[in-house]
Amino acid sequence: MPYVTTSDQTQLYYKDWGKGRPVVLLHGWPLSADSWEAQALALAEAGHRVIAYDRRGFGRSSQPWSGYDYDTLTDDLRAVVEHTRVSEFALFGFSMGGGEVARYMSKYAGEGVSQAGLIASIVPYKLKTPDNPKGTPLAALTETLAAIREDRGKFFAGFFKKFFGVKGGKKPVSAEVLQAAWNVAMQAGLNSTLACAESFFKTDFRGELASFKVPTLVIHGTKDENVPIESSGRPAAQGIDGAKLIEYRGSPHGLLATDADRVTKDLLAFLKS
Repeated sequence: MPYVTTSDQTQLYYKDWGKGRPVVLLHGWPLSADSWEAQALALAEAGHRVIAYDRRGFGRSSQPWSGYDYDTLTDDLRAVVEHTRVSEFALFGFSMGGGEVARYMSKYAGEGVSQAGLIASIVPYKLKTPDNPKGTPLAALTETLAAIREDRGKFFAGFFKKFFGVKGGKKPVSAEVLQAAWNVAMQAGLNSTLACAESFFKTDFRGELASFKVPTLVIHGTKDENVPIESSGRPAAQGIDGAKLIEYRGSPHGLLATDADRVTKDLLAFLKS
């Protein structure tokens, strides 16, 4: 399997599909690059070279003890970009992955990026503070970390129902999709899972929105209970000059599965624009 070795000797598993203009995909917590497969396949079939990798601590990548802050995670992204030698690439981040997009645009001045996308992203700031009143209270993070430590399997069983919008008789994804997501989450390192939750919850990207100097697409579900659109998608689009916001009415957080075809269609249209 192909791997990129980072400066601290972490091994990052990556996929490199197709040929053509490159697209780099960043996955969310607590999943892996496989969560992008429907879109990755369609993009490759449409004539793009698609790069998707497992974040450190998740999927098939190494599980080092440290390095789960966004500076290090973005250095990992840079290592993948350099290893695969992509240029003039589109960079899309789902959920937690939006943070690496924002940090790459600021820390590396978006070098090589021609278009950017934030899909159900945590950007610009998830934590509720006096100057971010629509954010999520810190108590939610505290409760999440405690529940994961106590019974990670039970926590993620409930988490993914919320993630994919499974309520009552509503079943936007199959039982098999829920099981597959749970399996991937349970394969991640426990320390990685806890540390990344801290990072995406507490990192403030508001000051980095001005670093987006390329056409940017923002997609977010209006019924996202994990990362509410009021504190993420809408302010991100407002803070990024010229950003295009597409709201998926009634859709939950897990758009890559619940709205797979629509996300693919919107990404392809954006790439052609």
